[in-house]
Amino acid sequence: MTIKIGDRLPAGSLSEFIEVETAGCTLGPNEFKVGDLTRGKKIVLFGLPGAFTPTCSAKHVPSYVANYDKLKAKGVDDILCMSVNDAFVMGAKDQKTAGKVRMMGDGSGTYTKALGLELDLLARGLGVRCQRFSALVEDGVVKNLNIEAPGKYEVSGAETILAQLG
Repeated sequence: MTIKIGDRLPAGSLSEFIEVETAGCTLGPNEFKVGDLTRGKKIVLFGLPGAFTPTCSAKHVPSYVANYDKLKAKGVDDILCMSVNDAFVMGAKDQKTAGKVRMMGDGSGTYTKALGLELDLLARGLGVRCQRFSALVEDGVVKNLNIEAPGKYEVSGAETILAQLG
């Protein structure tokens, strides 16, 4: 069942490739509980079908990087990008996300399935991926959810979230 507005995000974890060791985070992939990432915060969570597909790299991720300051001014604490890729892949290409968008891997697709947002691309040789979507989440509860039709990029960019924030 697909998550909907008013639902609490399910328990689960996402992984992030950490390039600089800090207290509590080692160099390399680190796993983070979604509940910890969202507790007491207003976050934007957006999902990609693939880390470096043309639309993801040229439009979707850049929309959040370009609108980072506007989102922060509207009270967004963190911006999380997730995809059914491992943390190494999510951190591999410089999208100029450092300090703006956290690139989170869902390598096995477990969290994507928990959200009910899986996209079956087996016939195209791409496996099961994440649907393209964006969500505004406050203290773990979905306030807005924008799910793209297959192959589309119309409602999940930062501009839509900004409009929903008012």
